[in-house]
Amino acid sequence: MQDRTTNRMLYSLKVAGPQTAARLAQRLSITPVAVRQMLGRLYEAGLVGFEDSRESVGRPKRFWHLTDAGNGRFPDNHAGLTADLLASVSAVFGNEGLDRLISHREAATLSVYREALAPFDTLIAKVEELARIRSAEGYMAEAIPMPDGGVLLVENHCPICVAATACQKLCRSELEVFQAALGPDVEIRRVEHILKGARRCAYSIIQTGTGRVRAEQCAAG
Repeated sequence: MQDRTTNRMLYSLKVAGPQTAARLAQRLSITPVAVRQMLGRLYEAGLVGFEDSRESVGRPKRFWHLTDAGNGRFPDNHAGLTADLLASVSAVFGNEGLDRLISHREAATLSVYREALAPFDTLIAKVEELARIRSAEGYMAEAIPMPDGGVLLVENHCPICVAATACQKLCRSELEVFQAALGPDVEIRRVEHILKGARRCAYSIIQTGTGRVRAEQCAAG
């Protein structure tokens, strides 16, 4: 039971970001004392860290977050091997060969996404299905409706982070795949980026209705 609760705590920190012990206790439906004990063990194991935030009045609040080791507890799709293979392709076949490999992966992924999204008519339904697919691929994704009618596609984990760090063309490729899968009447911007130091990757997706294709990254991406 304790291991399962510990995994739920790590998952909560992964998905929702830094939290106080009180907030974790509320989310996990366990006592604050139990949460603090578990956080203490996770801290000793190097899986979590904390920052104290002093507000205008009262005692500072302690916000707990995952460390790199904590993030490493989540699937990485054989990250080291993937990064090594990309480096080998680049060394043997040059940048042109690497570009061809990424383009092949992009085309195969796009085919799967287009087929999966075809039955859906609305933007929210399409992005929800895309989030479901991405979650199955290890990205811990969710679709969040926005007040302006757009949708925020959030990916709380990057299972190819090591490979993407070594080859950022993978990130650009994913953005282009999203744009092509959702169609020309949709505008996509990456507004949060793990490789730029953010906790997660997030994409703002809006319906333009203009037939204009534009997939751009904001300054953060």
